[in-house]
Parts: sequence; C-alpha cells; structure tokens
Amino acid sequence: MTHIVKCLRTGKEATGLEKPPFPGPAGQKIYENISAEAWQEWLKLQTMLINEHRLTPFEAESKKFLAVEREKFLFGGASDMPEGYRPPAG
Repeated sequence: MTHIVKCLRTGKEATGLEKPPFPGPAGQKIYENISAEAWQEWLKLQTMLINEHRLTPFEAESKKFLAVEREKFLFGGASDMPEGYRPPAG
C-alpha cells in the first residue's frame, strides 16, 4: 500500500517513504511528513555537503552537522551552501 504524505518540504501531497529512513523520533517525523522525492533531494544535498566539507559521516561532529542541515532542508527552508561552492556544470 502506498504511503501518501502532505510533504512539509514541497507543500504537496505525494508518495512518502516506504519506512522511516532511520530509527527514532527524527526518522518517524521524516516518514510522516516528507515525500520520497524530497528525501531524494536531501540525499543529493547530503552527499554534496559531505564532499564539500570533507566530512567523515561516522564522526559525532559530522553527524551533528548533517542532522542540523537535514532539519533545515526538510523542515525549515534551505541548507547553507559551502563557501565558494559552484554546482557542477551540465
């Protein structure tokens, strides 16, 4: 059965995730309020942030930074782009 959400990122009704992306309240909040499309946008941004900031995702400080950026991106507007970031051409 398809999971439909009123996505807080896009403001539209859309297909949600099949399951919470990770355990705990934050994962449940995303499952209940974020579309699969918006989640994919976040994953692309997260990859860019990891690369541009040279983060090690399993380190506590990196996890904290990504959690803050994820919350801003999905629920509160836009994430901060790294200084000097230029999107890839194409």
